[in-house]
Amino acid sequence: MSHVPQPKRHPYDQWSPDARALDLVGDKWTLLIVRDLAAGPRRFVELQRVLPGISTEQLRSRLNRMVADEMLTRRRFREVPPRVEYELTDRARELMPVLGELARWGYEWAWGPPRESEAVDVSAIFRLVPGLISCNGTPGTVELIVRDDEKTVAYCCTLAADGVTIVEREARSPDARVIGSCSDWIRALVPDGDREGLEISGNRSLAEKLLECLAGRARTANTHPLPGVAPVAA
Repeated sequence: MSHVPQPKRHPYDQWSPDARALDLVGDKWTLLIVRDLAAGPRRFVELQRVLPGISTEQLRSRLNRMVADEMLTRRRFREVPPRVEYELTDRARELMPVLGELARWGYEWAWGPPRESEAVDVSAIFRLVPGLISCNGTPGTVELIVRDDEKTVAYCCTLAADGVTIVEREARSPDARVIGSCSDWIRALVPDGDREGLEISGNRSLAEKLLECLAGRARTANTHPLPGVAPVAA
């Protein structure tokens, strides 16, 4: 894989590493597409669902560009109707710590309750986990669940010696589980929020440490070890 980005239609034309990086990721939506593929491959329609503000043409253009820049792979399945999935390459995955630092800056200087014009999807914050947290060898799995009348969404967050991953699926025998409605999660994640509405089971210390990171209250989350784990009782 070449490390030299392809020429852009509107490059910064500066010989500096930050300008070269922004040639790849400086377009609107690009970093959010990376975030939303951090939990695994998605189809075009699934990306539209988690990025409600993007037009069909904008999304198609961004995905094509990111494939050309070797930040995404496009996989076609021989099915009827046709199915195409997009997945991050290693080049794009290495942006997760950058997204984590950007999120920490956002927590410090731009965070607050949802605005009326903003789409609310707390899962978008969950998908930042690989950039917000690192693990120094203490293994563990935490299941994060958003449960409302219309649907239930589950994420499996796995902490391992080689890093932290998150996948949009139910966890098998997690060490901790956190369940709440969308409104419960919003109350927990806003500044000075509370977790009274969240149901926590299993290793509470592990779950609360993860929640501190998700709410932007653990300023040194990437350097501190997460506590030991004990499986959730069946």
